[in-house]
Amino acid sequence: MNILRSFWNSPTGLKTTHFWGPTFNWTLPLAAAMDTKKPPETISVNMTGVMCVYSASFMRFAWVVRPRNLHLLVCHMTNETLQLYQLSRWFRAQRVEQSIEEANAE
Repeated sequence: MNILRSFWNSPTGLKTTHFWGPTFNWTLPLAAAMDTKKPPETISVNMTGVMCVYSASFMRFAWVVRPRNLHLLVCHMTNETLQLYQLSRWFRAQRVEQSIEEANAE
């Protein structure tokens, strides 16, 4: 019971935006994880790039802010990883498409 009380009253506990912000922010990496099942042609490279910049920025923010918000840091690290994976899928699909076009041109 003491552990729950200390978490409740902590600077990053349930009563703060340091907890609820990252909790709702987990919808971004969850959506990115679900998108890994979709074909790479449907990936918006512009939006994925923006999400990479966004997550990288907020990873730094989560590390610098006092009290340090590790919950937010892990959330954005996960999102960054998934978005970079999506970008790699898009680039691989573009390479395959380009090689098919070159083979058809010959």
